[in-house]
Amino acid sequence: MAVLPTPADTDASVLIIGAGFGGIAAAIELQRAGFRDLTVLEAAPEVGGTWFHNTYPGAACDVPSFLYQYSYARRTDWSRGCPPQTEILDYLQTTARTFGIDALVHTDSPVQACVWSADDRRWTATTSDGRIFSAGALVIATGQLHQPHYPELPGIETFEGEAFHSARWRHDLDLRGKRVAVIGNGASAVQFLPEIAKVAGHVTLFQRTGNYFLPRRNPAYSARKRRLLATVPALQTARRTAFTGALEYLTSAIRHPRLIGWGPGAFSRAYMRWQLRGDDELRRKVWPDYTFGCKRVLISSYWLPTLRRPNVDVVTDRLAAVEPGGLRTTDGTLHDADIVIYATGFRTTDFMLPMQVLGTGGRRLQDVWADGAHAHLGITVPGFPSLFLMYGPNTNTSGGSILVFLEAQARYIRKALELVRVRGGGAIEVRPEVEAASDRALQARFDGTAWLTCQSWYRTGTGRIVANWPGYMREFVARTAEVDPAEYTITGAPQPETAPTA
Repeated sequence: MAVLPTPADTDASVLIIGAGFGGIAAAIELQRAGFRDLTVLEAAPEVGGTWFHNTYPGAACDVPSFLYQYSYARRTDWSRGCPPQTEILDYLQTTARTFGIDALVHTDSPVQACVWSADDRRWTATTSDGRIFSAGALVIATGQLHQPHYPELPGIETFEGEAFHSARWRHDLDLRGKRVAVIGNGASAVQFLPEIAKVAGHVTLFQRTGNYFLPRRNPAYSARKRRLLATVPALQTARRTAFTGALEYLTSAIRHPRLIGWGPGAFSRAYMRWQLRGDDELRRKVWPDYTFGCKRVLISSYWLPTLRRPNVDVVTDRLAAVEPGGLRTTDGTLHDADIVIYATGFRTTDFMLPMQVLGTGGRRLQDVWADGAHAHLGITVPGFPSLFLMYGPNTNTSGGSILVFLEAQARYIRKALELVRVRGGGAIEVRPEVEAASDRALQARFDGTAWLTCQSWYRTGTGRIVANWPGYMREFVARTAEVDPAEYTITGAPQPETAPTA
């Protein structure tokens, strides 16, 4: 347990940890509702979250720009349908400045521990450099995609070349003519491998399982189209509405794999066969062996053609070890490499951990979540008063925009804190029986869906799904539209005066 010095360096009514899309959404929502005493702590040197860290070649969003932005801060000058990382980062930072949130952010402030004091009804957070921040409410907006995951391979430290994770790209390294090993074939690799294959001498992809693909060429907008988007706001609104429907349909395919999922699944397989026509060996290697939608469906028109390049090899034998000169697979082959890129994703089921979060009685959130993370609506946890999560357990989406979820969560948190303010209370806490019942109901909704047909990053080692919401965007928005006071305990409210006895 961290020992926290006192007094606090900074007091605030609300302390927000994380300045990505979630943290900025929460700050804007609270500020617009009259919460002026806000502090935002960000570990990185700039606002941006995952879009600050992920700068690999080809980095872009696979959700179109007209749905991957705040509904109240729409940008009309995107360069293409699915914008690149630089535009998304610029959009988020510009939005933070426009709403005055940038002035509330303390950058280079990684938080080590957050501790609840029942006596003061306040949270205290300590940063790695010893600064102390205190607040009546705590919003943790570190998200699910911020801690790079590295594979546990023998000899990983013995490699004599350069190695890095795709989320911490080494722009100082020249890949031209190099032998590059890429471990992993998820959403990040699908974007950067087609780019590096154009310049690398040879690329060896180490793949564990194949993916389903849907097409996306993502060309730059023409000058005429950009003018239309900038001058006809209804056009962007119409496209936002249409694509929302398309994404909800994708969710229905995942929720009902036999009834609805066969259609998108058949389209994906036909598209992949067309791109792999004439190369039966490669098709055998990359073909997914699970139900469509169980893992993240990837959007790219360039991945499979890249794998057909003469300077790209796909290896499906499992990795056994890392050696000074390369990577050895279980069949005994040593694959030489000058550079290793770990495209192995994130520690998605750890959320804000290993940051210490201590609630009532000093109980650690890590211990509460020992069997898998859980929270009421993905936002509140019993035993942790006035603690709110953005992009918490079961609020990820396989078929939608996370921005829709984040805006809904921010509104819910704002309404919860307004309830405390109106009641004159000091803290709000979800009732244990409410959270337990909502978690049981949520987990039961995964029965019969594609998500349960394979192991994915959505699940813990025990098989519990802790990342995804089991329904539709519209359902989450409706379910979080209002805060039910009966689901919460508000402590510290003034006690009614008692009449004097005779």
